[in-house]
Amino acid sequence: MKSPFCPNFRVWLTVPVISALASLMFVMPVVLLASEPAKPNILFAIADDWSFGHAGVYGCKWVKTPTMDRVARDGILFTQAYTPNGKCSPSRASVITGRNPWQLKEAGNHWSVFPPEFKSYQEALGEQGYFVGMTGKGWGPGIAKNVAGQKREMTGKSFEERKFPSKITKGISRTDYAGNFSDFLDAAPKDQPWSFWYGGHEPHRGYEYGSGVAKGDKKISDIDRVPACWPDTEEVRNDMLDYAFEVENFDLHLGRMLAELEKRGELQNTIVVVTSDNGMPFPHCKGYAYNNSDHLPLAIMWPQGIAKPGRVVDDYVSFIDFAPTFLDVAGIEQSRSGMASITGRSLSEIFKSDQSGRIIPGRDHVLLAKERNDVGRPNDVGYPIRAIVKEGMLYLHNFETSRGPAGVPETGYKDTDDSPTKTAVLATEKKPDLKHLFEASFGKLPADQLFDLRRDPDCMTNLATTVSFAGLQRQLFDELKQQGDPRMLGQGNIYDEYPYGFADKRNFYERTIRGEKIEATKEE
Repeated sequence: MKSPFCPNFRVWLTVPVISALASLMFVMPVVLLASEPAKPNILFAIADDWSFGHAGVYGCKWVKTPTMDRVARDGILFTQAYTPNGKCSPSRASVITGRNPWQLKEAGNHWSVFPPEFKSYQEALGEQGYFVGMTGKGWGPGIAKNVAGQKREMTGKSFEERKFPSKITKGISRTDYAGNFSDFLDAAPKDQPWSFWYGGHEPHRGYEYGSGVAKGDKKISDIDRVPACWPDTEEVRNDMLDYAFEVENFDLHLGRMLAELEKRGELQNTIVVVTSDNGMPFPHCKGYAYNNSDHLPLAIMWPQGIAKPGRVVDDYVSFIDFAPTFLDVAGIEQSRSGMASITGRSLSEIFKSDQSGRIIPGRDHVLLAKERNDVGRPNDVGYPIRAIVKEGMLYLHNFETSRGPAGVPETGYKDTDDSPTKTAVLATEKKPDLKHLFEASFGKLPADQLFDLRRDPDCMTNLATTVSFAGLQRQLFDELKQQGDPRMLGQGNIYDEYPYGFADKRNFYERTIRGEKIEATKEE
């Protein structure tokens, strides 16, 4: 599998990382696996809006990620990792529960009220002897309370005291994530394993325009390819570089965390997972259900638990696989975890294998979805999609073709984050030779779409009118029915009926049309 942005990442694995942050890299000693190792610690690092391919280890030249690259070299690099929903809160809901969004009631929507019946893996680990904590962004945005109305610590106790005196850019958080992680380690009892959630706010918008060039030592010529779904302009390239600069901030903090673990002698038996919740906040990416929305970076290292580090694995894995993996390595039976039935599968078999490429035959596909995301449509309705990625093909079924995938023009297509790239794509509506770019992101779509991701990673050529998708559709619908998807049982209207978690944002369209000035939902 080649990166859609930087195609030579397998070769790149053998090339030394050259970076100003290289001082964070350490050579890890070779250790023998203990016959009965202690329960591993878990460091789960999840960026906010980072797409597949945008890391040095995938061969990308314009995003420098020495820490991600190190985790891949000393562990496993995954090429087919997908979130089942390309939006923050439903994606994170799947991470923490091991269930698909269509199995999580209200939590299948963005800006939801999280049902108390679904316990998170961090809550389960905390009840089973782990010390659990987090910094940055956990599950959200939304509201999560228990049956007694008390706020839940979905991703652990918050460690947030450390802040930098000023921001690097107006869009990068002041949070000292690595400093907060050190505080967590200081607080962790010496006789307990721990699990920590590092939720970077980066590279979520808004960006400081031009910061990639002005502060990140980048040039617009560094970008070797602008995705086919956007016009290739200076503004778009600058937007991409500003995004890259924020990805690098996320990676920098993770490097400091690994250095701290090495200093304390705790890295050998710590599982380090590096990924993102959904794709980059650009048109045709975050919030859609295409390749650049749901296909995400993933690297995992665990010196005492991963055989033959340095492997590249092409098995399809889903975010619902994280929770069962963490329970598995912690030696906690799902039946005694207190969690609702888990759909995902542990990655332990991949950890124990010494093989690269395709390892487990059954891992040949993943399922994707979208329901209601941000505000802006009449009657607070969403844009329902179900999809399957299998053997390099992506099939999508759009249930409400009279609706627009990104919202409506009257409220500014709120399902796509505002940005210079969004402005550039919207401008193509009036340009006959480029109008296909507008249509791809903001136009009405047919019920069925089929894309060959090997030839068309940006999903611009719909093959559904010329290539049969019957087998993929049948498999998709059959599996969704088996999993109790309300959309398959004639009950899909419930997703439109669930209220937004924050009452002041409800009926945004109607209130805006009447002239009310309402700030659209904006995540931190």
